[in-house]
Amino acid sequence: MGEGAALSAAERLMLVRELVDAVGGRVPVVAAIGASRTADAVELARGAAQAGAAGLLVLPPYVYRTDPRETVTHFGQVFGATSLPSMAYNNPAAYGTDLLPEQILQLAEEHSVLTGVKESSGDVRRISAIRRLLGDRLEVAVGLDDAIVEGVRAGAVAWVAGLANAFPDASAELFDRAQRGPPESAFELYRWFLPLLRMDTTTKFVQQIKLVQAEMGRGSPRVRPPRLELEGDELAAVRAVLREALAHPPPGVPVR
Repeated sequence: MGEGAALSAAERLMLVRELVDAVGGRVPVVAAIGASRTADAVELARGAAQAGAAGLLVLPPYVYRTDPRETVTHFGQVFGATSLPSMAYNNPAAYGTDLLPEQILQLAEEHSVLTGVKESSGDVRRISAIRRLLGDRLEVAVGLDDAIVEGVRAGAVAWVAGLANAFPDASAELFDRAQRGPPESAFELYRWFLPLLRMDTTTKFVQQIKLVQAEMGRGSPRVRPPRLELEGDELAAVRAVLREALAHPPPGVPVR
């Protein structure tokens, strides 16, 4: 997600094709659709479907901060160009565009392909507001790592997780506890995980998460300019958080 804007359209579609081939139908491949121009987003959505994607995650426009009418129009044109089930992505801090519950309702009424929302406003009250307006018509996913327990308690049914590749077992366990476990059990694991999860909420979240993945033996810290790999105090700070977490692992949860 974070480096999508650093890929060309051709590279994004190649990535979808490679993933579809690699997973061999075992899991659905969901393509992120983001662009500065609505027309480019529409073209990318169509190309992702042809490349074998099973669903779409549709972002607001890059760069330009749309007003409510423009926001609905942008999402509507992308949804209108596909038959794939689609999730709308709301992240006002990152994109400067806030997709409000009332707009989500309008889009859901006009486009049956809209089946979910990745809610990353950081305000868990949004989840309750979406559920009040739409009931069970849409599935709501938490999009900020450090809001996962609160979001699930508010009714979210999914998590688009940033640290899941570095800590797959701990991420799955935290989500399961948030959904079904007693509050004390969820917050015990949450307290351990929070310093790591909050790396997903900063300007350099891509560099931080990729560094943690690399330190855990599950990836590379390489990034594309204008992003650069962490160095100096920033590098040391991430490694210190990771060392502390690994030195005091949560009981009964594999972290390596």
